[in-house]
Amino acid sequence: MPETPYAPSRIRSLPSWLLGRAAARGHRLVAEALAEEGMRMMHHAVLSAVGELGPVSQAELGRSVGIDPKDMVAVVNDLQADGLVTRTPDPKDRRKNAVEISAAGRHRLRRTEELGDRANDELTAGLTPAEREQLMALLARVVEPGAEPKGKSGAGSEGEPGAG
Repeated sequence: MPETPYAPSRIRSLPSWLLGRAAARGHRLVAEALAEEGMRMMHHAVLSAVGELGPVSQAELGRSVGIDPKDMVAVVNDLQADGLVTRTPDPKDRRKNAVEISAAGRHRLRRTEELGDRANDELTAGLTPAEREQLMALLARVVEPGAEPKGKSGAGSEGEPGAG
């Protein structure tokens, strides 16, 4: 079965269709790469956000990555059970939990970022470095008019939970 499903030529010529197919392929490649480390895309996105923002409240973490609070609790529970984050009462407001990345979490994050980078390299393997840079600039403008790419693309860097 072909990787790309059949679509009429008119549909295949639409940017939205092409972007959707590219995104689906990218998500598949990144998900497969992260699975090598036993990590799911949503968990990687949350771990990455904790590493960047932490210590951070669960509520703020959920807002930053666009995850429903109930789902965030489950993801943080999983990450904590794996020893990748710690969750302690926030010293400023003991009703809230502050989530912080652990040393093991930093190590796993470095590894999953490498895997995500390799998956993204595979996704864009048919492009020259200049074409990849141009693609990133154009996609940034499509996603957020006026935006510029924020450096090398890695897993979850598109601002979408678990994106890669």
